[in-house]
Amino acid sequence: MARQPRLILPNQPHLILQRGNDNQTIFRDDEDRERFLGWLKECARLYKVAIHAWVLMPSHAILLATPADEAGLALMMQKAGRHYVPWFNARYGRSGTLFQGRFRTSLVDAAPWLLACSRYIELAPVQAGLAAAPLDYRWSSYAHHAGVRPDPVVTDHMLYWSLGNTPFQREAAYTELVQQGYGSDEGELIGTALATGRPVGSHAFKVELEKKTKRQILPAKRGRPFKVKAREDAAE
Repeated sequence: MARQPRLILPNQPHLILQRGNDNQTIFRDDEDRERFLGWLKECARLYKVAIHAWVLMPSHAILLATPADEAGLALMMQKAGRHYVPWFNARYGRSGTLFQGRFRTSLVDAAPWLLACSRYIELAPVQAGLAAAPLDYRWSSYAHHAGVRPDPVVTDHMLYWSLGNTPFQREAAYTELVQQGYGSDEGELIGTALATGRPVGSHAFKVELEKKTKRQILPAKRGRPFKVKAREDAAE
């Protein structure tokens, strides 16, 4: 059975998950991470994808990005992978696949969820026990958003800019947002979206997506269809 195409909408933010095959390590040291980020930056510019947040974990990468067209995300990830995987294999004397099948994408309802997704991404190293605080982990976009170190990979989303009128105000507001952390419900919703490719948003957002894309977004109703005609015939 043919795989259903990814649900990608131009000018809409998406979560992206690229995981190692069988959860194997895909970034072993800083040089690996620097190489991947360099190619990712080049490919994002080439295919007109704005990356708003990112983190490189040992076995996977998570991005928050907005493509200018339907093809950009796939072209960016494929091109970056075609550079990185052969380089990684040659460096470590291995062969074969590195990534676990296709990368996953999840549409994000921007206004209520984009900054929450950015926070989730940049807190991932803390949640995994790799760092005590997000600033302690070099391989994410948090230092950029906190005003510590500019990041050429990142294109700030307008919702980040709306946090304040000056860079200092935006950085302070975002830092406070991350320090607040997130609750279990929010974390579960975003984590499930990353794992399944389901959109991140309200029920109304998903209903609107179904109308717009003509694809099933909401879970199918369980049970057999209600047979109204049979009930009516039996009553006659």
